[in-house]
Amino acid sequence: MGELARYWHRCDDGRVQCDLCPRACRLRPGQRGFCFVRANEDGQLVLTTYGRSSGFCIDPVEKKPLNHFFPGTQVFSFGTAGCNLACKYCQNWEISTSREMSLLADTASPEQIASTAASWDCSAVAFTYNDPVIFAEYAIDTANACHEMGLASIAVTAGYISPEARRDFFAVMDAANIDLKGFSDAFYQQLTGARLQPILDTISYVVNETDVWVELTTLLIPGFNDASSDLRAMCRWILSELGPDVPLHFTAFHPDNRMSDVPRTPARTLTRARALALETGLHYVFTGNTSDPEGQTTYCPNCASPVITRDRYIIGSYHLDDQGRCAVCGHLIAGRFGDFEQTSRSFRGPRRVGIN
Repeated sequence: MGELARYWHRCDDGRVQCDLCPRACRLRPGQRGFCFVRANEDGQLVLTTYGRSSGFCIDPVEKKPLNHFFPGTQVFSFGTAGCNLACKYCQNWEISTSREMSLLADTASPEQIASTAASWDCSAVAFTYNDPVIFAEYAIDTANACHEMGLASIAVTAGYISPEARRDFFAVMDAANIDLKGFSDAFYQQLTGARLQPILDTISYVVNETDVWVELTTLLIPGFNDASSDLRAMCRWILSELGPDVPLHFTAFHPDNRMSDVPRTPARTLTRARALALETGLHYVFTGNTSDPEGQTTYCPNCASPVITRDRYIIGSYHLDDQGRCAVCGHLIAGRFGDFEQTSRSFRGPRRVGIN
């Protein structure tokens, strides 16, 4: 039997209802939810993937992507299997759509994960590869174990989560990259099987009501969510609801999963999207999944000096003090910064590792 889940209740008709996400799956005995990893076993809802992983890797924090959360550090990354979205273009589909529990060959307790991450000199543990919302209990326990060892916790998520679980989940996260996959409900319904409003509610909650450092990512898919009108509307919402200092990443799509016939995102689309966002008034806008040093550099919004230069995951120069102030004008750059040492490590990830 799996680990007893925390977000569910019994229904009058004998089923159990999962209360983790807006899908509110109602399950008869033996049935699994949309995510496939939460199941009704003997009249109780259980998480079947607790303590099981599809693998552990060490990555640069910039790969999450997080550009303003202790730049240059390395994080211990892992995921499980399944997902509560059904993105036709999922680029981790082997994991997120898996129905084979044999995929989860690696096992580890929250304490083992925290200990192993510390032994590799990681600054944080990142819950990624598939959405940590669906293994919330495991992620919450692991985040608490990390905090006991002085490590941060990072969620890489689509943010499709119910208010009660959302409160508990983000209460133990130090940083999050949240996907804002598009800015129309039609896009979400047709390409992800979800709805837009719960995502917006999650983003607004985490930015405005918690201390979690948040960055947003939009994967631009040619012909689907890259229209200038949609991008302007999204950036105006970010500015009005979240403020100008939440970093936004526009990343390049590559053909995959059920959208292998859609072309790659042209570099000019990323450049156009970034320009629109900056014109709207956002301060920190980046491009990703491409080599674009200008689009991946952090510029001071006060004096326009390049304060952190990057090309993909490689930091070329760093001009902030340990409080995150611009070395030229002293303006405070939004983010979480500390004593930066140019990494002398021979890799910038990923590196697959085992559990101690």
